[in-house]
Amino acid sequence: MIDVVETTLTWRRLSPRMLVIHPFQEVVRAAPALLGLLVAGSSSGGQGHLWSVAGVALMVVLGMLRWFTTTYRITPEHVQVRRGLLTRKVVTVPRDRVRTVDVTSHVLHRVLGLARVEVGTGTSERRHEGRLKLDALTAAEAARLRVELLHRSPAAPATASTVSPTASPTVSPLAPPAGSTPAAETELARMRPEWVRFGPFTMSGLVTVGVVAGFVSRLVSEGNVDLGRVGPVQETWRWFSAMSLPLEIATVVLVLVVFVSVASTLGYVLAFGNFRLTRHAEGTLHVTRGLLTTRAITIEERRLRGVEVSEPLLLRAVRGARLSAVTTGLRAAQGSQRGGSLLLPPAPRAAAVSVARLVLPSVAGASSAWEASPVTADLTAHGPAALRRRFTRAYGVHALVLAALLALWWWAGLPSWTWLTAAALLPLTALLAADRYRSLGHALTSGYLVTRWGSLARRRVALECDGVIGWNIERSFFQRRARLATLTATTAAGKQGYQVRDVDLTEALRLAAAGTPGLLDPFLVEAQHVS
Repeated sequence: MIDVVETTLTWRRLSPRMLVIHPFQEVVRAAPALLGLLVAGSSSGGQGHLWSVAGVALMVVLGMLRWFTTTYRITPEHVQVRRGLLTRKVVTVPRDRVRTVDVTSHVLHRVLGLARVEVGTGTSERRHEGRLKLDALTAAEAARLRVELLHRSPAAPATASTVSPTASPTVSPLAPPAGSTPAAETELARMRPEWVRFGPFTMSGLVTVGVVAGFVSRLVSEGNVDLGRVGPVQETWRWFSAMSLPLEIATVVLVLVVFVSVASTLGYVLAFGNFRLTRHAEGTLHVTRGLLTTRAITIEERRLRGVEVSEPLLLRAVRGARLSAVTTGLRAAQGSQRGGSLLLPPAPRAAAVSVARLVLPSVAGASSAWEASPVTADLTAHGPAALRRRFTRAYGVHALVLAALLALWWWAGLPSWTWLTAAALLPLTALLAADRYRSLGHALTSGYLVTRWGSLARRRVALECDGVIGWNIERSFFQRRARLATLTATTAAGKQGYQVRDVDLTEALRLAAAGTPGLLDPFLVEAQHVS
């Protein structure tokens, strides 16, 4: 048992050290506008530096106001945060609605011994309303708050069959402060140096390209700078313009590939360095990761409803995958890397499957039936009708694009290589359609609904049937002609709905009836009477 520190009814403030954090963050956020004021004011003969200093002072004041206007308190029933100056707002979260606690420490936070705490609930994460965020608390207070909110009562301890044979008890890096009893954790996964080879195949460097391009564009716009007059830019453009068109295209592609690969690898190391997944004896999963910015997410296992194995095309080509949790209270719309649902970063697919088996409750207790695992069980194919639909949709879109390019070539003088290239890509469209069909599949095994779909990003979701709260069956005009349907399992976890796409109608009804026995009986009986 963990000795939980007694709650208090008094309103508490954030750490005074945040008076350094927030002004700095506001200045960094407004940096392009401040630089624009400096450049524009100086180039026009004005007092640009004075305007910049005034802007910095305003940002500092706004950042400091957060400390004076933000308070919080924890009662036996609620967690409350009060903030705002002109408009006062109080966010109240019942303690029994707390699903996850996300503790993040950026570089400046770590220097000052601070952390940002974000409490996840099952109802407000999707709409970003009422999100309870405390930025910043001391690291000790953040650790104590995490334990206090999630470890309310003892859960069933993990048995010997729930962990790998090589796992050993360890102490949590965010253990409660002195005076309380630290609970043991069992390590389920740890970052390995050889996993860095998957970094270039995540393509996260494309985000870096967009951020850099956006920052430069905004800086140029705010500062009224003409890049054509900059010497290095002129020389580079003159050298590039002297090339032939094929060489120009090859140069751009090569530079982009090298930059994205390097940026993706660097981002992978910074984001997932020191990654560690552990199971807490109190019934929680604890994820820590990050080199410069450390992040710790704690998930209640009783809120876990399944897992998602994601295999983007490039990552799949090198037999890699990432693993995410399907659970209530976590952001699902921001992606596995940016959200708090990540259970394993891009790693060998075998490692993702192994960790998924340890995490899923009913699978972790299985004996040696590897085939029974939802993440490895054979899937049922969706038949010839689904295959035809994949090819029809792929070739239909390709035909529309090709017709548009031909029309523009005939009437608007578009270069002929555009439609010739589109025509030459027809075999690639066929391969994409075939791969999309191979990805389709479903199963109902070990108390889980398993569905798989996608080609550019293949996803396999194992959703616990007990977490399904409803079923939706949708049929478009073309699906009705082919006797197909899209079955959606509605749940309060993850994306709140997971689809079995283009499945036979009879099979869709069978899955829904078997997944939630008795739920569809009134509708099926009524349909029989009508017929």
